[in-house]
Amino acid sequence: MKTTKVTRFTKARAALTALALVVAPGVAVMGTATDAFAVTKISHATATQMFRDVGITWSSSGNCSNRNVSTCTSFEQLNLDTAKGAQTLKRASGCALNITGGTETGHASGTYSHWNGYKLDYGKNTCVTNYIKNTFAYIGLRGDGAPQYKSASGNIYADEGNHWDVTYYNCGGC
Repeated sequence: MKTTKVTRFTKARAALTALALVVAPGVAVMGTATDAFAVTKISHATATQMFRDVGITWSSSGNCSNRNVSTCTSFEQLNLDTAKGAQTLKRASGCALNITGGTETGHASGTYSHWNGYKLDYGKNTCVTNYIKNTFAYIGLRGDGAPQYKSASGNIYADEGNHWDVTYYNCGGC
């Protein structure tokens, strides 16, 4: 009986220690018992600081950051790995990056969607386009006809004409 109590206590303590290491100011862990893994969600303020730290800019047609307004660009509830993926792209490419779409409403739905924190849109420029096309593997057209490129880490870059729509499954080798 004593061994069972010690084992349960040890497992509980280990779980709480692991959770304490993951949670930081402005960061929350989201997930359910049925998730394959829990993703770490961050606040708009945390994301913008991460982007500032590496020189990434952002803009919105509405000059706002309200997640519930489609003309805003919000990073509220962005996955930490998505923000890190943007930092990885900036560092690896050396290109100017301007984010034009985040977690705000108005994008297509789905598990790996903008709303769920997996996607960012980047304004197109020659440097970014050349980097993506020359570095990542072309994998064909998406269902809507957008050409897609896949990074070695598995993230998908879709050319939507006037911007790049990027799905981050991970931080891109951060």
